Amino acid sequence: MGFDFSTLHDPALPQVVMPECPAAQKLRGQKALVTGGSSGIGKGVALGLAEAGADVVVNYHSGAEEGEAVAEAIRRSGVRAYAHGCDVSEEDQVEALFARMQEEFGRIDILVANAGMQKDAPFDEMTLAQWNAVIKVNLTGQFLCARAAVRAFKKRGVVPGVSSSAGKIICMSSVHDVIPWAGHVNYAASKGGISLMMKSIAQEVAPYRIRVNAICPGAIRTPINEEAWRTPEAYGELMKLVPYKRIGEAEDIARAAVWLASDDADYVTGLSLYVDGGMTLYPGFETGG
Repeated sequence: MGFDFSTLHDPALPQVVMPECPAAQKLRGQKALVTGGSSGIGKGVALGLAEAGADVVVNYHSGAEEGEAVAEAIRRSGVRAYAHGCDVSEEDQVEALFARMQEEFGRIDILVANAGMQKDAPFDEMTLAQWNAVIKVNLTGQFLCARAAVRAFKKRGVVPGVSSSAGKIICMSSVHDVIPWAGHVNYAASKGGISLMMKSIAQEVAPYRIRVNAICPGAIRTPINEEAWRTPEAYGELMKLVPYKRIGEAEDIARAAVWLASDDADYVTGLSLYVDGGMTLYPGFETGG
């Protein structure tokens, strides 16, 4: 089983050749939900979980055609998948999303709460509508999905032969949960909120054998940040912030998600895993400040 991750990349720029790293079916038979799974990091994670053997629900908000294309790619590989439209910031829609997954797949084992958005503006020009929109999707949306998942995990408990955990939640955060980001105050605030929300949930539900972690991507080649990498000039400026001197790809995040969702990470909970090429190493100080 395999997927062509090249569809996530821009052919106009030199591509990083990623080493082969078989997922070894670590998630065979498990049932996963990826919110915001129709493009970018979410698409990469959905494909990666499926490559590891999981059946996947591909959630999308407005990209129905794109969501169905991801689901179809997964189905062609031999595992089950379907696309489901849902605004994760709306409680009733989230409940319907989880109810359908229960009907279709019988349970949920893995939640990747990835759906997110940006509405950028200088702070003194940012409107309340821009602030509320980002907080509602990025933070409240993860709360609603994580709450629904925890309820399902606690009701069911550990399923022998499936996983050592009763359930796994992966919150998609950002390096901007610790790096301030002028001009993006709403986005950075939402990601900072995700960090302590994730840790607090993890602390509370650990006795139920539910694991909750976060992935914090750095500069990843996705449509949401295209202006930062599309031209050689922009790419060169971006690399000043990345000590490892390459942009991240969606499969970098997918591999991290597969590991966190697998029993290889069974003793890992409450972790913020930075997948950022060293962006959080304060590269501006690399010559001694």
